[in-house]
Amino acid sequence: MQPEQIDTFLDLCETRSFNRTAERLGVTQSTVSGRVAALERFIGVQLFRRSRAGTELTTEGLRFEPHARALRHTIAEARAAARGSDGQAMMLRLGLQNDLAMGDPARWVRMIHTLLPQAGLYIEADYSAQMCRDVQGGLLDLALIFTPHPSPDLHFESLGELSYRMVAPPGEGLERLEAVTTDRYVLANLSPAFVRSHDALLPGLATPPLAAGQGAIVQGLILAMRVAGYLEERIAARLVAGGSAVPVAGAPVLTQPIYAALHYRNRHRTVWRKLLKTLRQNPGAQEDP
Repeated sequence: MQPEQIDTFLDLCETRSFNRTAERLGVTQSTVSGRVAALERFIGVQLFRRSRAGTELTTEGLRFEPHARALRHTIAEARAAARGSDGQAMMLRLGLQNDLAMGDPARWVRMIHTLLPQAGLYIEADYSAQMCRDVQGGLLDLALIFTPHPSPDLHFESLGELSYRMVAPPGEGLERLEAVTTDRYVLANLSPAFVRSHDALLPGLATPPLAAGQGAIVQGLILAMRVAGYLEERIAARLVAGGSAVPVAGAPVLTQPIYAALHYRNRHRTVWRKLLKTLRQNPGAQEDP
C-alpha cells in the first residue's frame, strides 16, 4: 500500500469521478484506476462500484474511508518527524489566516514559545478552507482560522475575536458614516460570518462595486483608491497615528471570531490543551510599534 494510493482513494471519495480525480491529482485516468486496483488487491475487497450513474463507494469502501484518513494523517506526521527539526524538541507546523499573519505574526510565535520554548516552528499563511484540508491531511498541526470547515477528522475551538474599524484617507470628506457611499467604499469580505454581520449593521453598504477578501488588499485599496473600508483595529490605529487615515465617525465596530483547528486525535492531548489555553488568553493582542 503506497501513500499515493491512499490519496487517490480519498480524493475519489470526494469527487466520485475517476476523471475528476485524475484532473485534480494531475495524472491520467488509467493511473487513478491502477492505484485503486492495487489498493483493492492489497486490502482484498472492492472499494468502488462504477456504473452509468457514476462511481459509488461499496460498503467495504465506506468502512475503509475513516481508516484511510487516519493513515494519511499518520504518514504526514511520520514524514515530518523523520525530517527532524534541527535538534529542537519538537516541530510545530502552524497555519495562520491571512489577516492574522498580516498585522503581527510574531505575536503568535511569542505566545507559543512561552509554553514551548524548545519547539521549532514552521508558519504559513492561507485561507480557512485550505488550512482545514492541510490539518486534516497532517500537513499542519494547528491552524488559526476565521471559518471552520467541518470534517470528521477536525476539532475546532473558539479563541476569541478581532475587532475591525472603518477608516478613510484624510481630506476626502469621508470622516462621517453618512458621507460613505457604495462607490466610495471597499467591502472587506473576510469571511461569511464577517459579511453577515456587516450587512446586518450596514445594509446600505452591502453591495459596493469594490471588495476584497484579504485585509492587506483592503488596506491598499483604501489608500490608493481613496475610499473608506474596514481594517483590523490595531492596523487601523497605526494608520491613523501615522496620518494616513482617519476614523469614520458613526461606523459600528465589527468583530471576526478566531478558531483553532486541529486533528481530532490531538484534541485531548495535554500539550495541545495547554497551547490552546495560551492562545485563548489574548488572541487579538498586538504589541504597539
